[in-house]
Amino acid sequence: MSQMLPGSLAVFNSNDIYPIGADSTIPFQQDRNIYYLSGVDQEESILVLFPDAPDPKHREILFLTETNPHIAVWEGEKLNKEKALHTSGIQTVYWKQDFEKVFNELMALTGMVYMNTNEHYRAAHATETREDRFNKWLKENYPAHQVSKSNPILQRLRSIKHPLELQAMQTACNITEKGFRRVLKFTKPGKWEYELEAEFMHEFLNNKSRGFSYTPIIAGGKNATVLHYIENKEQLKDGDLILIDVGAEYANYTSDMTRTIPVSGRYTDRQKQIYTAVNKVKKLATDMLVPGTIWKDYHIEVGKLMTSELLDLKLLDKADVQNENPDWPAYKKYFMHGTSHNIGLDTHDYGLLHEPMKANQVFTVEPGIYLPDENMGIRLEDDVVIQEKGSPKNLMGNIPIEIEEIEDLMNS
Repeated sequence: MSQMLPGSLAVFNSNDIYPIGADSTIPFQQDRNIYYLSGVDQEESILVLFPDAPDPKHREILFLTETNPHIAVWEGEKLNKEKALHTSGIQTVYWKQDFEKVFNELMALTGMVYMNTNEHYRAAHATETREDRFNKWLKENYPAHQVSKSNPILQRLRSIKHPLELQAMQTACNITEKGFRRVLKFTKPGKWEYELEAEFMHEFLNNKSRGFSYTPIIAGGKNATVLHYIENKEQLKDGDLILIDVGAEYANYTSDMTRTIPVSGRYTDRQKQIYTAVNKVKKLATDMLVPGTIWKDYHIEVGKLMTSELLDLKLLDKADVQNENPDWPAYKKYFMHGTSHNIGLDTHDYGLLHEPMKANQVFTVEPGIYLPDENMGIRLEDDVVIQEKGSPKNLMGNIPIEIEEIEDLMNS
């Protein structure tokens, strides 16, 4: 509210419950912005912020679906006004059926309204959201009002984590660790990728997580060279590696881990060679995540680190580097994705990448080397918190990553 223009008003809507077919729906996932601002995790909710409202009780307003005994029996009890106050700290709560009347009164008192739009650099817009429909309705019904965007404010706010957010993210990482340690004991030749996925899900649900933060990748052998392989249906073969890219959700906050482990419980010499190179790049890249770093410049420097490792591995030669296309450097043949992204309420979270990095932003670090001709892909990934000074804090520092520890745990 302190970053809104004088006299302006902002609106935030919950997500829809999305249909699958017949009477089936996808389990509800709250819009991250209304959740971040209010803590309300319920469908059909609306948050209105009007810092300069003449009536102090209208400076923060929640609109909720009015609960009743029928809803309580069939869907479970919804928030009433008292529980909404406890959840959000917002004093003024109206029922949703009063929204248009109250909103019309408020809009008569302002000339500017902030719309909530999704402007994430990887956003897909194939589906019209509840927020999209509201924004369309807003512009049709209030054409004389000036419109602004809340997104730049939220990109900055959400990228810097509050201690309570870091606590939730640490819990998510700790649950991910439990799942990984379980899978290390379980994995052996003949198991199936989906069986490893099931082991993770068991451990996640057993530790108060609702499940995976994103669709898990359990990729044995050559499947690991497909960056977003999500079928998880192949049998694990002796001598292969398994790339495991998973993370537990906790309280709507995400975690994002990648480990690459040997099906047999022992890495071959060649696998150790590639693994060690990836782990070295990961460690050096992590140390670069300090306040003031520019995301684009950071990726250029990580590219140089990876180029050096690929030269040592003889996967590249000096001519490859000298003749490389600056827009697609030689190392991209083996490491074709980015190294780091913001993480928080979304796995690829909000954060303005052209602005310098700041303390308490959380980034992944995830280099990899992919060798389809050798049926091998190795990626390693942790989630780290930028500190005021020094190297980042690794939220996954307790999750096994070194070759010796993984082999010991798989063979104990």
